[in-house]
Amino acid sequence: MKIKTFTVFLGCFSSIFAIPVSQAGQNTQALPAILSDETIVAENHLPDFSYAGYRNGTMDLPRAAGSILSVDDFGAVPNDGKDDTKAVLKAIEKANRTKGAVILRFSPGRYRITEVLKIERSDIVLQGSGPGPGGTTLSFPRPLNQVDKSTSLDELREYIVKLDKRQKEPDKNLNEYFSEYSWSGGFIWIQKPGTRPAPYLTEYDPEIDKLADVTSGKRGGTRISVSDGSGLKAGDIVQVQWINSSGPGANIIKALYGDASESAGSHHWSFPERPLVRQTSRVESVDGNTVVLASPLLHDADAGIPAQLAAWEGLEHVGVEDLHIEFPSSPYFGHHMERGYNGIYFTSAFDSWVRNIRVTNADSGILSYNSANLTFRDITTDGERKAHYGVHMGNVHNVLAENVIVMNPVLHSLTFNTQSTKCVYKDAVVFTAPILDQHAGANHQNLFDNVTLHSTAVDSDDGPVAVVFDGSGAPYWQPGHGGFNTTWNLRVLIMGGAHPDEVVTIHGLDEGPMARIVGLHGNREFKLDYRPAPY
Repeated sequence: MKIKTFTVFLGCFSSIFAIPVSQAGQNTQALPAILSDETIVAENHLPDFSYAGYRNGTMDLPRAAGSILSVDDFGAVPNDGKDDTKAVLKAIEKANRTKGAVILRFSPGRYRITEVLKIERSDIVLQGSGPGPGGTTLSFPRPLNQVDKSTSLDELREYIVKLDKRQKEPDKNLNEYFSEYSWSGGFIWIQKPGTRPAPYLTEYDPEIDKLADVTSGKRGGTRISVSDGSGLKAGDIVQVQWINSSGPGANIIKALYGDASESAGSHHWSFPERPLVRQTSRVESVDGNTVVLASPLLHDADAGIPAQLAAWEGLEHVGVEDLHIEFPSSPYFGHHMERGYNGIYFTSAFDSWVRNIRVTNADSGILSYNSANLTFRDITTDGERKAHYGVHMGNVHNVLAENVIVMNPVLHSLTFNTQSTKCVYKDAVVFTAPILDQHAGANHQNLFDNVTLHSTAVDSDDGPVAVVFDGSGAPYWQPGHGGFNTTWNLRVLIMGGAHPDEVVTIHGLDEGPMARIVGLHGNREFKLDYRPAPY
């Protein structure tokens, strides 16, 4: 009988199993137990991550189309050493008045820009001619703390002072308020006017525009029942919200942390009017009170775990592509002391992307908040100065970062931050001091897929160790992460600190419960010390 190869993908995992099957489609050998054994599958939930990215991963990133506006036509001149800011801002203003899709195009060469480029409309692409030699460089010589004159981060500034959020390092004589640019803001800033980058102070919380209660829905399914579907239609972008008004013993906390739910910090119940878990999704269809969503539910929704549908506002189809973003090689002032050399900042964006970008000497290369269905593809960060984040995902859903190369020293190389869900790093390589950061704050059901880390082992009483997983975050958001964060095919290359015949222990000592780690390999024999113990 002729045998062909059948390739099995689990979600968007790059790891595959080549299964011989007959022409009739019958397997001639069993699948690995993790995929085939019904008891194992039922008792050890493994989320489907294949919905991450632009259009929930159902189509490739679009080719930019629309009216082409060249910044050169507004007075920008590459390579002349003069400031091009006013011309670029005029081009953006014209783009905002242009009907239909717009490509805002930069020629090959170097542009000097000294103000924030705010993108506040849908259907626009900022496009250069590539991030390498012969391409387009946007040079930002000054940090955000000098040039950002907007009020967008005023709530965050007030929050930092009100809660006395300080970086305290007595041995360095350091006791200063956090910088608002440590995790927010960027020189290419995508935000719908009137929206909040992220909720910080309850006194600024608007009333939620509730559309309906979710009366039933199963985790992993896309079909839900709602109290009233009359105000919904196919194509709407909505947010499924699980709000905890039941205190520390709420079922949503148990869904997040399982047996470790008693260790949950106070932020999980201190804001009973705010969603604890958010899932932004497009409505596929409405039939009476039955709604089909474009992505599967994170959790059950019923009387025991109440959920609701709310309206969501944001921009769609915003792209940034084929650019080199460059900052000066300025001094590093320390953790949370960043001055704001941040590249791209997405907040309130949906079905949008960053493609073929290099970012040099950034405090943070790409930051994302309050967004969903974003794809970051072919991203390189480099430079000599230390960065806070390479590529960051916080308070976002279904964000996919693929083909990411981190060459610069970064405190948190690849980050799942507060309230990020179903997000994926796929085919990433980190060359310098790599850290997989799973930040406390109900981040859960996220995936590291086929990540390669160039690590250095250090001596310990138990032999050489490499710190790979490093959870962070305030105690009120602990544990380190929620359930079902998954690492699939992690490749660790020890570049120093351990001889080839030594066993290296991979550390993740302050993480979260119900993690899944499948496939750890590299150029040494490894042991895994991950706490709490993963499946």
